[in-house]
Amino acid sequence: MPPFTTHTADTAPADARQTVEAVHRRLGHLPAAVGLMAESPELLRGFLTVNGIFESCALDPVEREVVVMTVATRNECHLCVAMHTATLTRHGAAPELIEALRAGAPLPDDRLEALRRFTLAVLDHAGAVPEGGIAALLAAGYQRRHALDVVLGVGTYTISTFANRLTRAPLDPPVAAYAWEPAG
Repeated sequence: MPPFTTHTADTAPADARQTVEAVHRRLGHLPAAVGLMAESPELLRGFLTVNGIFESCALDPVEREVVVMTVATRNECHLCVAMHTATLTRHGAAPELIEALRAGAPLPDDRLEALRRFTLAVLDHAGAVPEGGIAALLAAGYQRRHALDVVLGVGTYTISTFANRLTRAPLDPPVAAYAWEPAG
């Protein structure tokens, strides 16, 4: 038996019910990952809050997805990779870009590749990115605020990827076509 319950609005802890109901209304269904995160109302609210803030940062939608997919593949979150592959597809991202992100390979777009490399540097150096890493990001046309937006994205999706792995969140039918497994 799994160690966590996939809650519904009826079974979620009282402090999570309003949040679960709001997600269900907004999406038309309740993703299993949200039902699992509802075990901790604070975790669920925290993730959804910081995710909303990350969605409004200065990075454009595809740039945000580069950050998310870099964190998701690094942390081997099969659910996040599938969900964000679907998001990239909805945004009309090039199949070559999506494939490279899923593989953790260099991106075909130099500017986005600089962003991916910077995200990896944030992860690799626990934020203490060497000056050369920041200089490379700036040389690609990003600003210092974008470096901090990457940190926000890393923090946001560390919550999500860790929670999804801990709870063994399954793929929901809408993203099953985008299933992913880590290489090796």
